[in-house]
Amino acid sequence: MTPTSTLAGKRVLVTGGSRGIGAAIVRRLASQGAAVAVNYRSDQGVADELVGELRDNGCAASAFPADISDAAQAHELVGAVVSEFGGLDLLVSNAGVEHFGALESITQADFDRLFQTNVAGQLFVTQAAVAAMTGGGRIVLSSSVSVRLAVYHHALYAASKAAISAMVRNLAPELAARNIAINAIAPGATATRMTEYAPHYIHPALTDVPFDTLLRSMSALGRLAQPDEIAAVVAFLLSPDASYITGTTIEADGGWN
Repeated sequence: MTPTSTLAGKRVLVTGGSRGIGAAIVRRLASQGAAVAVNYRSDQGVADELVGELRDNGCAASAFPADISDAAQAHELVGAVVSEFGGLDLLVSNAGVEHFGALESITQADFDRLFQTNVAGQLFVTQAAVAAMTGGGRIVLSSSVSVRLAVYHHALYAASKAAISAMVRNLAPELAARNIAINAIAPGATATRMTEYAPHYIHPALTDVPFDTLLRSMSALGRLAQPDEIAAVVAFLLSPDASYITGTTIEADGGWN
């Protein structure tokens, strides 16, 4: 991995950064010269392995444990990053949880888990990051293409992600006064998580249709996204090239319809 100067000198926190899309984002930002704080919730071994890989390639990285669904831990996380890195310039809020379930099966515990992590977690880590960004900055939160699609048994998850798109739209003018831009990315079906949840995307009337056939019919590109493709969009939103973009949710969905 040969760092470039695109994000040289920038200090970035990536929540949920140890695996999947988060790990792809971490690798991409590190390759562009950023010092990366890799947040993880429970699997320290995976996070340490990723950090070791980055350091072996000459990149600056450290791992930080925290469950961002807890507001206090979210603030402590940002404090720990600032203490080690000397400040914070960029935030990628990637940590989140998935849910599929029929209306009658949804419980209060399901609701609390989804909204505490996907909404409150993103709100409070943003709150902490903004307080630490003394010289301006850029923030990318995680929404989903599910916000505009009717996906079977996906109402609770989609509602939590719709809150994020509303959040960035409404925080944009407030944060602009501090020279901070905030946007969200809305990934489509991505190889890392879709493998686990693919059966839930299939309506009962389509159970006999091969999943690859459904992909070709539902997506202009006819395939799942690769994590690196999502990471590339996040890197763009954090870069100087996105200087006139704020309050927006960028869809990276391969033409999903």
